[in-house]
Amino acid sequence: MTDQYIIKIKDVSKFFGEKVALDHINLNIKKGEFVTILGPSGCGKTTLLRLLAGFQTTSEGNIYISGEEITQTPPHKRPVNTVFQKYALFPHLNVYDNIAFGLKLKGMDKEVIKKKVKAALKMVSMSDYEYRDVNSLSGGQQQRVAIARAIVNEPEVLLLDEPLAALDLKMRKDMQMELKEMHKRLGITFVYVTHDQEEALTLSDTIVVMSEGKIQQIGSPTDIYNEPVNSFVADFIGESNILNGTMIQDQIVSFAGIQVPCVDKGFGCNAPVDVVLRPEDIYIFPVSDSAQITGEVTSCIFKGVHYEMIVMANGYEFIVHDYHKFDPGSQVGLLVKPDDIHIMKKERTCNTFEGTLIDATHVEFLGCSFECRPQHEIPAGSPVTVQVPFDGIILQDDENDGTLTGDVRFILYKGDHYHLTVASDWQEDIFVDTHDVWDNSDHVGITIPRESITIIPKS
Repeated sequence: MTDQYIIKIKDVSKFFGEKVALDHINLNIKKGEFVTILGPSGCGKTTLLRLLAGFQTTSEGNIYISGEEITQTPPHKRPVNTVFQKYALFPHLNVYDNIAFGLKLKGMDKEVIKKKVKAALKMVSMSDYEYRDVNSLSGGQQQRVAIARAIVNEPEVLLLDEPLAALDLKMRKDMQMELKEMHKRLGITFVYVTHDQEEALTLSDTIVVMSEGKIQQIGSPTDIYNEPVNSFVADFIGESNILNGTMIQDQIVSFAGIQVPCVDKGFGCNAPVDVVLRPEDIYIFPVSDSAQITGEVTSCIFKGVHYEMIVMANGYEFIVHDYHKFDPGSQVGLLVKPDDIHIMKKERTCNTFEGTLIDATHVEFLGCSFECRPQHEIPAGSPVTVQVPFDGIILQDDENDGTLTGDVRFILYKGDHYHLTVASDWQEDIFVDTHDVWDNSDHVGITIPRESITIIPKS
Protein backbone atom coordinates (compact mmCIF):
# COMPACT_ATOMS: atom_id res chain seq x y z
CA MET A 1 0.00 0.00 0.00
CA THR A 2 1.37 3.42 -0.98
CA ASP A 3 2.19 5.72 1.91
CA GLN A 4 -0.31 8.60 1.94
CA TYR A 5 2.26 10.94 3.51
CA ILE A 6 4.75 12.61 1.19
CA ILE A 7 6.52 14.46 4.03
CA LYS A 8 7.35 13.07 7.46
CA ILE A 9 9.07 15.25 10.02
CA LYS A 10 10.14 13.13 13.00
CA ASP A 11 11.22 14.68 16.31
CA VAL A 12 13.07 17.55 14.61
CA SER A 13 14.81 20.22 16.67
CA LYS A 14 16.97 23.13 15.53
CA PHE A 15 19.31 25.12 17.77
CA PHE A 16 21.14 28.37 17.03
CA GLY A 17 23.65 28.48 19.87
CA GLU A 18 21.54 28.40 23.04
CA LYS A 19 18.39 29.53 21.22
CA VAL A 20 15.86 26.78 20.49
CA ALA A 21 14.28 27.60 17.12
CA LEU A 22 12.41 24.30 16.78
CA ASP A 23 11.55 22.03 19.70
CA HIS A 24 10.81 18.37 18.86
CA ILE A 25 8.58 18.92 15.81
CA ASN A 26 6.51 15.98 14.54
CA LEU A 27 4.44 16.53 11.40
CA ASN A 28 3.07 14.39 8.56
CA ILE A 29 1.87 15.97 5.31
CA LYS A 30 -0.30 14.12 2.79
CA LYS A 31 0.33 14.01 -0.95
CA GLY A 32 -1.45 16.81 -2.77
CA GLU A 33 -2.33 18.66 0.45
CA PHE A 34 -2.18 22.44 0.89
CA VAL A 35 -0.59 22.85 4.33
CA THR A 36 0.00 26.25 5.89
CA ILE A 37 2.49 26.75 8.71
CA LEU A 38 1.14 29.71 10.64
CA GLY A 39 2.52 31.71 13.52
CA PRO A 40 3.94 35.04 14.68
CA SER A 41 7.45 36.27 13.87
CA GLY A 42 10.11 34.17 15.54
CA CYS A 43 7.91 31.10 16.06
CA GLY A 44 10.12 28.84 13.89
CA LYS A 45 7.92 28.49 10.79
CA THR A 46 10.51 29.75 8.28
CA THR A 47 13.23 27.67 9.95
CA LEU A 48 11.05 24.59 9.46
CA LEU A 49 10.56 25.46 5.78
CA ARG A 50 14.30 25.97 5.31
CA LEU A 51 14.95 22.53 6.82
CA LEU A 52 12.53 21.03 4.29
CA ALA A 53 14.24 22.91 1.46
CA GLY A 54 17.71 21.85 2.62
CA PHE A 55 19.02 25.37 3.21
CA GLN A 56 19.66 24.41 6.84
CA THR A 57 20.21 21.07 8.56
CA THR A 58 18.48 19.71 11.64
CA SER A 59 20.18 19.64 15.04
CA GLU A 60 18.12 16.58 15.98
CA GLY A 61 15.58 14.37 14.24
CA ASN A 62 14.92 13.27 10.66
CA ILE A 63 13.00 14.45 7.60
CA TYR A 64 11.56 12.11 4.97
CA ILE A 65 10.18 13.07 1.54
CA SER A 66 8.52 10.40 -0.61
CA GLY A 67 9.77 7.73 1.76
CA GLU A 68 13.42 8.74 1.50
CA GLU A 69 15.39 10.11 4.43
CA ILE A 70 16.71 13.47 3.16
CA THR A 71 17.86 15.15 6.39
CA GLN A 72 21.40 15.72 5.05
CA THR A 73 20.54 15.79 1.32
CA PRO A 74 21.61 19.05 -0.41
CA PRO A 75 18.82 21.33 -1.77
CA HIS A 76 19.37 20.58 -5.48
CA LYS A 77 18.89 16.85 -4.89
CA ARG A 78 15.55 17.19 -3.09
CA PRO A 79 12.21 16.85 -4.94
CA VAL A 80 11.17 20.34 -3.77
CA ASN A 81 11.27 23.89 -5.06
CA THR A 82 10.95 27.09 -3.04
CA VAL A 83 9.17 30.37 -3.80
CA PHE A 84 10.58 33.19 -1.69
CA GLN A 85 8.99 36.35 -0.34
CA LYS A 86 11.35 38.49 -2.43
CA TYR A 87 10.93 36.35 -5.59
CA ALA A 88 14.72 36.16 -6.25
CA LEU A 89 14.26 36.63 -10.02
CA PHE A 90 17.31 37.33 -12.20
CA PRO A 91 16.96 41.01 -13.26
CA HIS A 92 19.17 40.58 -16.36
CA LEU A 93 17.02 37.75 -17.77
CA ASN A 94 13.58 38.03 -19.35
CA VAL A 95 10.57 36.04 -18.14
CA TYR A 96 11.27 33.06 -20.40
CA ASP A 97 14.92 32.77 -19.41
CA ASN A 98 14.13 33.14 -15.70
CA ILE A 99 11.75 30.20 -15.89
CA ALA A 100 14.05 28.15 -18.13
CA PHE A 101 17.17 28.74 -16.01
CA GLY A 102 16.96 25.54 -13.93
CA LEU A 103 16.10 23.39 -16.93
CA LYS A 104 19.11 24.73 -18.86
CA LEU A 105 21.36 23.86 -15.91
CA LYS A 106 20.12 20.28 -16.21
CA GLY A 107 21.15 20.26 -19.88
CA MET A 108 17.67 19.64 -21.28
CA ASP A 109 16.93 19.81 -24.99
CA LYS A 110 15.85 23.28 -26.17
CA GLU A 111 12.52 22.05 -27.55
CA VAL A 112 11.71 20.25 -24.30
CA ILE A 113 12.58 23.40 -22.33
CA LYS A 114 10.38 25.52 -24.63
CA LYS A 115 7.45 23.16 -24.17
CA LYS A 116 7.83 23.08 -20.37
CA VAL A 117 8.22 26.86 -20.04
CA LYS A 118 5.12 27.52 -22.16
CA ALA A 119 3.15 25.04 -20.04
CA ALA A 120 4.33 26.73 -16.82
CA LEU A 121 3.46 30.20 -18.18
CA LYS A 122 0.01 28.96 -19.08
CA MET A 123 -0.39 27.52 -15.58
CA VAL A 124 0.22 30.96 -14.02
CA SER A 125 -1.84 32.85 -16.65
CA MET A 126 1.15 34.66 -18.21
CA SER A 127 1.39 33.11 -21.68
CA ASP A 128 1.90 36.47 -23.41
CA TYR A 129 4.74 37.65 -21.15
CA GLU A 130 7.58 35.27 -22.02
CA TYR A 131 9.88 37.91 -23.56
CA ARG A 132 9.10 40.74 -21.15
CA ASP A 133 11.76 42.26 -18.90
CA VAL A 134 11.03 41.09 -15.33
CA ASN A 135 11.65 44.62 -14.00
CA SER A 136 8.72 45.89 -16.08
CA LEU A 137 6.28 43.52 -14.30
CA SER A 138 4.02 44.33 -11.36
CA GLY A 139 4.59 42.62 -8.01
CA GLY A 140 1.82 40.13 -8.68
CA GLN A 141 3.22 39.29 -12.13
CA GLN A 142 6.73 38.82 -10.71
CA GLN A 143 5.26 36.47 -8.13
CA ARG A 144 3.64 34.43 -10.90
CA VAL A 145 6.98 34.18 -12.68
CA ALA A 146 8.65 33.00 -9.47
CA ILE A 147 5.97 30.32 -9.09
CA ALA A 148 6.31 29.30 -12.75
CA ARG A 149 10.09 28.96 -12.30
CA ALA A 150 9.47 26.66 -9.33
CA ILE A 151 6.79 24.47 -10.91
CA VAL A 152 8.56 24.08 -14.27
CA ASN A 153 10.92 21.62 -12.53
CA GLU A 154 7.89 19.48 -11.69
CA PRO A 155 8.70 19.20 -7.97
CA GLU A 156 6.75 16.83 -5.76
CA VAL A 157 6.54 19.58 -3.13
CA LEU A 158 6.30 23.35 -3.58
CA LEU A 159 7.51 25.39 -0.59
CA LEU A 160 6.23 28.97 -0.35
CA ASP A 161 7.79 31.36 2.18
CA GLU A 162 5.37 34.29 2.75
CA PRO A 163 5.13 34.74 -1.04
CA LEU A 164 2.38 37.39 -0.94
CA ALA A 165 3.74 39.54 1.88
CA ALA A 166 5.13 42.23 -0.44
CA LEU A 167 1.86 42.72 -2.36
CA ASP A 168 -0.83 45.29 -1.65
CA LEU A 169 -4.11 44.11 -0.10
CA LYS A 170 -6.17 43.78 -3.30
CA MET A 171 -3.39 42.03 -5.21
CA ARG A 172 -2.81 39.72 -2.24
CA LYS A 173 -6.48 38.70 -2.25
CA ASP A 174 -6.37 38.08 -6.01
CA MET A 175 -3.18 36.02 -5.73
CA GLN A 176 -4.69 33.93 -2.91
CA MET A 177 -7.41 32.80 -5.31
CA GLU A 178 -4.80 32.22 -8.04
CA LEU A 179 -2.73 30.05 -5.70
CA LYS A 180 -5.75 28.04 -4.62
CA GLU A 181 -6.70 27.35 -8.27
CA MET A 182 -3.08 26.63 -9.16
CA HIS A 183 -2.85 24.07 -6.39
CA LYS A 184 -5.91 22.28 -7.77
CA ARG A 185 -4.51 22.28 -11.32
CA LEU A 186 -1.03 21.10 -10.35
CA GLY A 187 -2.11 18.44 -7.87
CA ILE A 188 1.20 18.67 -5.98
CA THR A 189 1.83 19.28 -2.30
CA PHE A 190 2.02 22.93 -1.20
CA VAL A 191 3.70 23.87 2.09
CA TYR A 192 3.01 27.54 2.72
CA VAL A 193 4.43 29.77 5.46
CA THR A 194 2.60 32.90 6.63
CA HIS A 195 1.82 34.98 9.71
CA ASP A 196 -1.49 36.11 8.13
CA GLN A 197 -4.36 34.22 9.80
CA GLU A 198 -6.93 35.15 7.17
CA GLU A 199 -4.61 33.94 4.41
CA ALA A 200 -4.16 30.61 6.19
CA LEU A 201 -7.91 30.15 6.68
CA THR A 202 -8.58 31.00 3.02
CA LEU A 203 -5.97 28.79 1.35
CA SER A 204 -5.37 25.72 3.45
CA ASP A 205 -6.53 22.15 3.69
CA THR A 206 -4.58 21.90 6.94
CA ILE A 207 -3.15 24.58 9.23
CA VAL A 208 -0.18 24.02 11.55
CA VAL A 209 -0.16 26.71 14.25
CA MET A 210 3.27 27.34 15.80
CA SER A 211 4.55 29.35 18.75
CA GLU A 212 7.97 29.47 20.40
CA GLY A 213 9.33 26.68 18.21
CA LYS A 214 6.52 24.25 19.05
CA ILE A 215 3.41 23.09 17.23
CA GLN A 216 0.34 24.26 19.14
CA GLN A 217 -2.38 22.71 16.97
CA ILE A 218 -2.84 20.91 13.65
CA GLY A 219 -6.25 20.86 11.98
CA SER A 220 -8.55 22.06 9.24
CA PRO A 221 -9.30 25.80 9.07
CA THR A 222 -12.75 25.12 10.55
CA ASP A 223 -11.32 23.10 13.45
CA ILE A 224 -8.60 25.64 14.18
CA TYR A 225 -11.10 28.52 14.21
CA ASN A 226 -14.00 26.85 16.02
CA GLU A 227 -12.13 24.43 18.31
CA PRO A 228 -8.84 26.07 19.38
CA VAL A 229 -6.93 23.84 21.81
CA ASN A 230 -5.47 26.64 23.92
CA SER A 231 -5.61 30.37 24.53
CA PHE A 232 -2.69 31.12 22.18
CA VAL A 233 -4.50 29.56 19.19
CA ALA A 234 -7.83 31.14 20.16
CA ASP A 235 -6.21 34.57 20.41
CA PHE A 236 -4.00 34.27 17.33
CA ILE A 237 -6.63 32.94 14.90
CA GLY A 238 -9.14 35.72 14.42
CA GLU A 239 -10.59 37.84 17.20
CA SER A 240 -11.85 36.24 20.38
CA ASN A 241 -13.28 37.06 23.76
CA ILE A 242 -11.30 34.80 26.12
CA LEU A 243 -12.54 34.85 29.71
CA ASN A 244 -11.82 32.96 32.90
CA GLY A 245 -14.70 30.63 33.72
CA THR A 246 -15.80 27.76 35.90
CA MET A 247 -17.37 24.57 34.59
CA ILE A 248 -20.15 24.13 37.16
CA GLN A 249 -21.05 20.71 35.80
CA ASP A 250 -21.53 19.09 32.39
CA GLN A 251 -23.16 21.61 30.00
CA ILE A 252 -23.25 24.46 32.56
CA VAL A 253 -20.53 27.12 32.64
CA SER A 254 -20.07 30.30 34.65
CA PHE A 255 -18.17 33.38 33.44
CA ALA A 256 -18.37 37.18 33.73
CA GLY A 257 -20.82 36.87 36.60
CA ILE A 258 -23.38 34.76 34.68
CA GLN A 259 -24.18 31.06 34.48
CA VAL A 260 -25.28 29.72 31.08
CA PRO A 261 -25.82 26.41 29.27
CA CYS A 262 -23.15 25.07 26.90
CA VAL A 263 -22.59 21.77 25.05
CA ASP A 264 -19.26 20.77 26.60
CA LYS A 265 -18.83 17.79 28.92
CA GLY A 266 -16.12 15.96 30.79
CA PHE A 267 -14.43 18.85 32.60
CA GLY A 268 -15.68 17.80 36.03
CA CYS A 269 -17.51 19.95 38.57
CA ASN A 270 -16.41 23.47 39.52
CA ALA A 271 -13.34 23.15 37.28
CA PRO A 272 -11.50 26.34 36.22
CA VAL A 273 -11.64 26.76 32.42
CA ASP A 274 -11.08 29.31 29.68
CA VAL A 275 -14.22 30.37 27.80
CA VAL A 276 -13.91 31.46 24.15
CA LEU A 277 -16.64 33.55 22.50
CA ARG A 278 -16.12 34.67 18.91
CA PRO A 279 -17.36 38.27 18.37
CA GLU A 280 -19.69 37.23 15.52
CA ASP A 281 -21.33 34.59 17.75
CA ILE A 282 -22.58 37.10 20.34
CA TYR A 283 -26.10 38.39 19.68
CA ILE A 284 -26.63 42.06 20.53
CA PHE A 285 -30.04 43.73 20.82
CA PRO A 286 -31.93 46.36 22.83
CA VAL A 287 -32.27 45.28 26.46
CA SER A 288 -34.95 42.60 26.88
CA ASP A 289 -35.81 39.61 29.07
CA SER A 290 -34.00 37.25 26.66
CA ALA A 291 -30.59 38.80 27.44
CA GLN A 292 -28.11 36.66 29.38
CA ILE A 293 -26.19 39.77 30.35
CA THR A 294 -26.81 43.51 29.92
CA GLY A 295 -24.29 46.26 29.40
CA GLU A 296 -23.36 49.52 27.74
CA VAL A 297 -21.74 50.06 24.35
CA THR A 298 -18.49 51.99 24.85
CA SER A 299 -17.19 51.93 21.25
CA CYS A 300 -18.61 51.34 17.76
CA ILE A 301 -16.46 51.15 14.60
CA PHE A 302 -17.67 50.36 11.07
CA LYS A 303 -15.51 47.59 9.57
CA GLY A 304 -16.92 47.56 6.02
CA VAL A 305 -19.14 44.50 6.39
CA HIS A 306 -20.10 44.73 10.03
CA TYR A 307 -19.83 47.00 13.07
CA GLU A 308 -17.33 46.17 15.78
CA MET A 309 -18.63 47.18 19.18
CA ILE A 310 -17.12 47.04 22.65
CA VAL A 311 -19.72 46.35 25.34
CA MET A 312 -18.96 46.73 29.04
CA ALA A 313 -21.08 44.26 31.03
CA ASN A 314 -20.64 43.16 34.66
CA GLY A 315 -17.19 44.77 34.66
CA TYR A 316 -16.01 42.81 31.57
CA GLU A 317 -15.35 44.02 28.03
CA PHE A 318 -16.92 42.03 25.18
CA ILE A 319 -16.03 42.50 21.51
CA VAL A 320 -19.20 42.09 19.41
CA HIS A 321 -19.54 42.00 15.61
CA ASP A 322 -22.95 42.68 14.15
CA TYR A 323 -24.61 44.14 11.03
CA HIS A 324 -26.71 46.43 13.23
CA LYS A 325 -25.22 49.54 14.75
CA PHE A 326 -25.52 50.40 18.43
CA ASP A 327 -24.02 53.78 19.30
CA PRO A 328 -21.75 54.35 22.31
CA GLY A 329 -23.90 54.85 25.40
CA SER A 330 -26.60 52.44 24.21
CA GLN A 331 -27.90 49.97 26.81
CA VAL A 332 -27.91 46.52 25.21
CA GLY A 333 -28.53 42.87 25.92
CA LEU A 334 -26.12 40.09 24.91
CA LEU A 335 -26.82 36.41 24.31
CA VAL A 336 -24.68 33.46 23.26
CA LYS A 337 -26.14 30.14 22.17
CA PRO A 338 -24.76 26.94 23.81
CA ASP A 339 -23.21 25.72 20.52
CA ASP A 340 -21.23 28.96 20.19
CA ILE A 341 -19.49 28.72 23.56
CA HIS A 342 -16.12 26.97 23.33
CA ILE A 343 -14.62 25.66 26.56
CA MET A 344 -10.88 25.03 26.93
CA LYS A 345 -9.12 23.28 29.77
CA LYS A 346 -6.76 25.67 31.53
CA GLU A 347 -3.11 24.94 30.78
CA ARG A 348 -2.26 25.98 34.35
CA THR A 349 -3.98 27.58 37.35
CA CYS A 350 -0.90 29.12 38.98
CA ASN A 351 2.87 29.42 38.57
CA THR A 352 4.71 26.30 39.73
CA PHE A 353 8.49 26.27 40.22
CA GLU A 354 11.04 23.81 41.56
CA GLY A 355 13.02 25.27 44.45
CA THR A 356 15.14 24.68 47.58
CA LEU A 357 14.35 25.93 51.07
CA ILE A 358 17.40 27.93 52.20
CA ASP A 359 16.20 28.44 55.78
CA ALA A 360 12.89 28.87 57.60
CA THR A 361 12.11 32.20 55.89
CA HIS A 362 13.95 32.03 52.55
CA VAL A 363 13.48 29.90 49.46
CA GLU A 364 15.50 29.72 46.28
CA PHE A 365 13.82 29.41 42.85
CA LEU A 366 14.20 31.06 39.44
CA GLY A 367 17.89 31.44 40.34
CA CYS A 368 17.12 33.91 43.14
CA SER A 369 16.52 33.94 46.89
CA PHE A 370 13.05 35.07 47.97
CA GLU A 371 11.66 35.76 51.43
CA CYS A 372 8.76 33.47 52.32
CA ARG A 373 6.46 32.90 55.28
CA PRO A 374 8.05 30.82 58.09
CA GLN A 375 8.44 27.13 57.20
CA HIS A 376 9.42 25.51 60.50
CA GLU A 377 8.18 22.04 59.48
CA ILE A 378 10.55 21.73 56.49
CA PRO A 379 14.29 21.18 57.04
CA ALA A 380 16.67 23.73 55.48
CA GLY A 381 18.14 22.51 52.20
CA SER A 382 15.04 20.47 51.30
CA PRO A 383 13.82 20.46 47.69
CA VAL A 384 10.35 22.03 47.51
CA THR A 385 7.65 22.99 45.04
CA VAL A 386 6.86 26.71 44.97
CA GLN A 387 3.45 27.98 43.88
CA VAL A 388 2.72 31.63 43.06
CA PRO A 389 -0.72 32.88 41.89
CA PHE A 390 -0.81 34.81 38.62
CA ASP A 391 -1.93 37.99 40.40
CA GLY A 392 0.74 37.57 43.11
CA ILE A 393 3.56 38.86 40.90
CA ILE A 394 4.46 42.54 40.53
CA LEU A 395 6.06 43.88 37.35
CA GLN A 396 8.22 47.02 37.52
CA ASP A 397 9.17 49.53 34.81
CA ASP A 398 12.66 49.80 36.30
CA GLU A 399 14.38 46.43 36.10
CA ASN A 400 16.56 47.39 39.09
CA ASP A 401 13.45 47.40 41.30
CA GLY A 402 12.86 43.67 40.74
CA THR A 403 14.49 40.61 42.28
CA LEU A 404 15.01 39.38 38.71
CA THR A 405 14.13 40.59 35.23
CA GLY A 406 12.39 39.27 32.14
CA ASP A 407 10.81 40.14 28.80
CA VAL A 408 7.08 40.31 28.09
CA ARG A 409 6.50 37.73 25.37
CA PHE A 410 2.76 37.14 25.04
CA ILE A 411 -0.20 39.30 26.08
CA LEU A 412 -3.72 37.93 26.38
CA TYR A 413 -6.66 40.16 27.34
CA LYS A 414 -9.13 38.28 29.54
CA GLY A 415 -12.01 40.78 29.54
CA ASP A 416 -11.11 42.58 32.77
CA HIS A 417 -7.32 42.04 33.02
CA TYR A 418 -4.24 41.06 31.03
CA HIS A 419 -2.61 37.64 31.29
CA LEU A 420 1.09 37.95 30.40
CA THR A 421 3.79 35.42 29.64
CA VAL A 422 7.15 36.79 30.82
CA ALA A 423 10.37 35.03 29.78
CA SER A 424 12.58 35.34 32.86
CA ASP A 425 16.39 35.57 32.95
CA TRP A 426 16.31 32.04 34.35
CA GLN A 427 14.96 30.77 30.99
CA GLU A 428 11.68 29.86 32.68
CA ASP A 429 8.31 31.41 31.89
CA ILE A 430 6.42 33.38 34.53
CA PHE A 431 2.68 34.00 34.11
CA VAL A 432 1.24 37.25 35.41
CA ASP A 433 -2.28 38.67 35.78
CA THR A 434 -2.27 42.46 35.78
CA HIS A 435 -4.44 45.50 35.07
CA ASP A 436 -1.40 47.46 33.88
CA VAL A 437 -0.78 47.84 30.15
CA TRP A 438 2.48 46.37 28.85
CA ASP A 439 3.82 45.86 25.35
CA ASN A 440 5.41 42.79 23.81
CA SER A 441 9.20 42.76 24.36
CA ASP A 442 9.05 45.16 27.34
CA HIS A 443 11.96 44.42 29.68
CA VAL A 444 10.60 44.39 33.22
CA GLY A 445 11.66 43.92 36.82
CA ILE A 446 9.90 41.06 38.61
CA THR A 447 9.00 41.12 42.30
CA ILE A 448 7.30 38.28 44.20
CA PRO A 449 6.10 39.30 47.70
CA ARG A 450 6.49 36.77 50.52
CA GLU A 451 2.71 36.47 51.00
CA SER A 452 2.35 35.32 47.37
CA ILE A 453 4.68 32.35 47.88
CA THR A 454 3.33 28.95 48.90
CA ILE A 455 5.85 26.25 49.78
CA ILE A 456 4.95 22.58 49.28
CA PRO A 457 7.39 19.94 50.60
CA LYS A 458 8.49 17.20 48.25
CA SER A 459 7.07 13.87 49.29
